[in-house]
Amino acid sequence: MITASKRDLNTEFEDSNSRKYAYEFDYILRDYMVQTFSPFFKGGRALEMGCYKGEFTKRLIKHFAHVTVVEGSSELIVEAKKNVGESATFIHSLFDVATFEDKFDAIFLMHTLEHLDDPVGVLKRVDNWLSPDGLLYLVTPNANAPSRQIAVKMGLISHNAAVTEGEATHGHRSTYSLDTLERDVRLSGLEVVHRGGVFFKPLANFQFDKLIASGFLGKDYLDGCYQLGMSYPDLCASIYLLCRRSQRKT
Repeated sequence: MITASKRDLNTEFEDSNSRKYAYEFDYILRDYMVQTFSPFFKGGRALEMGCYKGEFTKRLIKHFAHVTVVEGSSELIVEAKKNVGESATFIHSLFDVATFEDKFDAIFLMHTLEHLDDPVGVLKRVDNWLSPDGLLYLVTPNANAPSRQIAVKMGLISHNAAVTEGEATHGHRSTYSLDTLERDVRLSGLEVVHRGGVFFKPLANFQFDKLIASGFLGKDYLDGCYQLGMSYPDLCASIYLLCRRSQRKT
């Protein structure tokens, strides 16, 4: 049972006139995230924190024996269940009140931390949900992506880490770069074991969508951006930290 919240999580994911909640590029990016993270997967129990419509959940159930999803929007749970059926367990709850009987070998907080009112507080709770050898896969959009820096130079947004009107409509509370993301992890007590970026991003999401749909950009170009992102993590679409539980708990 979800507790009362001042936010309506059943409306924040709705598309607006100025910005879609999810672009086709977002789903392409999810595939590159799995490509990046799968070498670290060890199976077992996984927790996905926030699922949108279950597209990433579909990817997780291929790699983990048990997948639990905790989601604050009842409407998104309905949509996600259409995508994954009975292959995952869904819990309707806010992160700051959720409880679990089991520990998790992998926890995925993907493009969600930037939506939270108390990100450090939630990360502290994640620290308690990880198994002794478990990993948190923490991913956020990158304030320093070239597409975003270009928008600053064009006068479309005030600074790299700004929260735009469209982002705020969709529930964003912050825009992370690697340094601020690692700051919040350190404050939570979690320990970083690996860091990086996924997919060098010269264009905005809607521009990628148009060029891919037209056939102008193909998979070879997208793969090239993914490979280049390994050399320039601070210029990627997404940044990530792989974190283990506080060593004070071992």
